Amino acid sequence: MDAKKEILIKLQQDILLWQGFKPQGGTRAERVGLGEIEQVFPGGVFPKRAIHEFITVLPEDSAASDGFIAGLLAVLMQDGAACVWVGTSRRLFPASLSAFNVEPDRIIFMDVQTEKEALWVTEEALKCQGLAAVVSELNNLSLIESRRLQLAVEQSGVTGFILRKDAGKAASTVATARWKISPLPTDTADGMPGLGFPRWQVELLKVRNGKPGSFVLEWAGEGFQEVSDHAAVKKLANEVVWTGREGRQIG
Repeated sequence: MDAKKEILIKLQQDILLWQGFKPQGGTRAERVGLGEIEQVFPGGVFPKRAIHEFITVLPEDSAASDGFIAGLLAVLMQDGAACVWVGTSRRLFPASLSAFNVEPDRIIFMDVQTEKEALWVTEEALKCQGLAAVVSELNNLSLIESRRLQLAVEQSGVTGFILRKDAGKAASTVATARWKISPLPTDTADGMPGLGFPRWQVELLKVRNGKPGSFVLEWAGEGFQEVSDHAAVKKLANEVVWTGREGRQIG
């Protein structure tokens, strides 16, 4: 049985190589603390040398994605590296990053006037090996443009996060993973009033050579924590009425 399992694993690795996937290893140091979510990626490891798309049409999805990405940056920037954040209409309040253990002064914010400038800055930043990650807020991203970004991260090893405001053209890129992060009601200790840890519905809409899925995750102060009781969370979410969702696309 062990021999058959080893042969199967070897065949899977060969197929991934033929498809252009470059293995990153599976050591604990390379993981980002996403728990079960990481298992859907090839080798069970979050792909760092890759482009990740986040669909952020509504303001609350954009805010949730910012928080989720901040949690990832807390891990990616542990070695002291900086991050570049690019956009034409940034809404992020830098000081809020400290809630996710990210030092705001290590984020280089590049506020530009046009999408063309944002794309150019993004590509150039992704070529800088000294960066841990690049976060870019873009409305559109063509197939050719996404290929150029992917080539940049493969050479530099920098992780790219693209916050996409236009979900209509989401299928035309070569992103390794496509995410949709939505806010969920928080849970407070012993039912006390107030706000609990940030909680999200994490949907992996696309995973290159992996398995898409839906998960519930929260930021527990020092890292991500899986929420196992999905049924209770969904019941609570259904009780919350989000009003005025129509016609509220950001950007």
